[in-house]
Amino acid sequence: MSRKSDDTRARILDATLDLLAAGAPERTRMADVAKAAGISRQALYLHYPNRADLLVAATKRLDARADIDASLAESRAAATGEARLDAFVRAWGGHVPVIYPVGRALMAMQATDAEARAAWEDRMAAVRHGCAAAVSALARDGALRPGLDERRATDLLAGILSVPLWEHLTRTCGWSQGDYLTEIRRLARAALMASP
Repeated sequence: MSRKSDDTRARILDATLDLLAAGAPERTRMADVAKAAGISRQALYLHYPNRADLLVAATKRLDARADIDASLAESRAAATGEARLDAFVRAWGGHVPVIYPVGRALMAMQATDAEARAAWEDRMAAVRHGCAAAVSALARDGALRPGLDERRATDLLAGILSVPLWEHLTRTCGWSQGDYLTEIRRLARAALMASP
């Protein structure tokens, strides 16, 4: 792909993220994104043939901007399941405030907008994959709570790390980000790990 094409794609994705983060998800139609990016609708469709592809690409750009891969490096390199769990909780829990404005918009849209739902489900599938890796490491170490299989443990961890729970605790209840991370780490350990 040419440099000009890459620049245009970046402009499109940034315009999409800006519209979502501005709290106006209804303004993320293809025509609105094209206008915000300063290109024609036809040019937009050359880069992103449909809105679902555009929204998925925009959320991935947000992850790349925040360098989520660097944040996850400690978790991926952890020698024990316990260390992997702790590092994953810190990484994802620290990433939620970054993606929250866009996530809030996609969550609000998903009940009536299949493309927004697909974009949000794509990102949450990536989170679930990280949860499953942490749970698998706990199981490998024999540290998973007895009676809890890996699938259910992954379900629990994904729920504990959900954006709506972060929103409730930090936005509704007024918890600091530090308090959130401390308590979510404790909750994840208590829910998933065998007692010492």
